[in-house]
Amino acid sequence: MTPADAVPSQRELSIRTRELSLWYGDFQALKNINVQIRQGLITGLIGPSGCGKTTLLRCFNRINERYGNVTTTGEITILGKNIYDPDVSLGELRKSVGMVFQRPNPLPISIRENVLFGVRVHSPRGSLKRSELDQMVETALGEVDLWNALKDQLGRKATGLTLEQQQKLCIARLLPLKPRVILMDEPCSALDAEGTERIEDLLDALREKYTIVIVTHNMAQARRATDECIFMLMGELIEHGETTQVFLKPAQAQTEMYIEGRYG
Repeated sequence: MTPADAVPSQRELSIRTRELSLWYGDFQALKNINVQIRQGLITGLIGPSGCGKTTLLRCFNRINERYGNVTTTGEITILGKNIYDPDVSLGELRKSVGMVFQRPNPLPISIRENVLFGVRVHSPRGSLKRSELDQMVETALGEVDLWNALKDQLGRKATGLTLEQQQKLCIARLLPLKPRVILMDEPCSALDAEGTERIEDLLDALREKYTIVIVTHNMAQARRATDECIFMLMGELIEHGETTQVFLKPAQAQTEMYIEGRYG
């Protein structure tokens, strides 16, 4: 297997990059990344700190551009569309490609309004009936296994929830927008072992409905929770394959060294 070529999966292609490079000022953070990510799988981005994995994740919804002094070359195709085409709306892109951050970031408003926040932003005022909104809340909270626990507390401020519940709520906030891709930047780093296990169970339940790309430093989590892994080093994609193959029989010596803890 070559590092950047397609992995052995016949699923529909969700994300594809061609010769993707990115600079922060004069520093090149990504170097000619060619990767294919398949729909309905959980793909892990692994590698030592500073290797470019979070930068790559943030390319998929163009959030890097918020930071200024960023230059990007190459191509990213998501669901058949180059996201750098001039007719691409960032708002529409981020509806289709949602993001969950390292620490839960619920808004300091009610649980119900957190779930509806995105869909209200993207819908004309008054275009959705109360019954439609109620159904969105129930469906989204149900998908993240929070409905039974919170259905009688929807007016409660979301910042009072446990960290695990807050992170699940942040995932639920994406779902009324009907995303096709969900990006996750170390979503369990603020959680304890039990919370991490429950978030991983949730990812397993969501995997067939969404394409999920997750950055993780936790090698045990990568091995447990992902279908495929991409190993990155110093801004380059070193290896991409099925998780079992990457961990048990890596094709590249650098991957083996990292998996075995010899650096990073």
